[in-house]
Amino acid sequence: MDTGSFIGIDIAKDSIEVHARPSGETFRCTTDTAGLKDLLRRLRPLSPRIIVMEATGGYEAVVAATLDDAALPIAIVNPRQVRKFAEALGQRAKTDRIDAAVIAHFAEVAALTPRPMPRAEQVELRALLARRHQLVDMMVAETQREARAANTLLRRSHLAMLRQLKAEIERIERAIGQIIDASPLFRAREELLRGIPGIGPVVARTLIADLPELGAVDRHAIAALAGLAPYNRDTGKFSGKRRIQGGRPRVRALLYVAAMAAIRGDGPLAQFYRHLLGKGKEKSVALIATMRRMVVIANAILRTGQPWEDEAAAPRT
Repeated sequence: MDTGSFIGIDIAKDSIEVHARPSGETFRCTTDTAGLKDLLRRLRPLSPRIIVMEATGGYEAVVAATLDDAALPIAIVNPRQVRKFAEALGQRAKTDRIDAAVIAHFAEVAALTPRPMPRAEQVELRALLARRHQLVDMMVAETQREARAANTLLRRSHLAMLRQLKAEIERIERAIGQIIDASPLFRAREELLRGIPGIGPVVARTLIADLPELGAVDRHAIAALAGLAPYNRDTGKFSGKRRIQGGRPRVRALLYVAAMAAIRGDGPLAQFYRHLLGKGKEKSVALIATMRRMVVIANAILRTGQPWEDEAAAPRT
């Protein structure tokens, strides 16, 4: 039987409050170098099964990186999840020590999966992809303005801005390509992902940056992380439609684009989509199921290191 501890950490600007379950041990450290060394020294004997902290807007970054470098299992959670959990327990008082205890309790019951901290190149890749997304949105908006331009001067202004935006997108894409090319791991993952019909370079690189759990969790977890896991909405005799929710919006948005491309062809994903339509599924439901199938296949491919095979996406009867 695993007798390790569930650790909750509440992080402030200058202090760290720690609570361990089931022992109930608590202690406080500072956030400077000496305090972080003390944190590691006191955590190791507790044999943590998982160490959970809230995303606090930046204070958690140094603590999480320190724990990750020490090969301790960590997870960073949304503060709203913990707050709702506390409310469900009837815990309304709020201090650093109480918060650490609530986080530890949440860690114990939530069955969280440790998630390693992204490395520097992954953080940079994620930032560059986010910037590319912003620039593309700006280009779409400027294109719409140009189409409504009332005179030649305005049209020329819009066209000049579009040229600048296009050049900036190309510059960002070159920087993204350099990060991918410099990493054997990223290159291998991109090559495997791009073998899946519908997945091009932007989608593959976004999955690498924003869904690093690919290949490390099961099919249900990866669907939930992508925001593609259906949730029941039933109560009493009422049975509502299942809905997807949560997850990572940018990943889901680009999987939508990839699935739309895939279903236009004649490959297995397109066959899977048409198979669902033939069973009477709505188009939106069939498309979401195809997106979910796509990310599950991506997960399996990266887990095994084996490239795409058509039979992997054959329709199930």
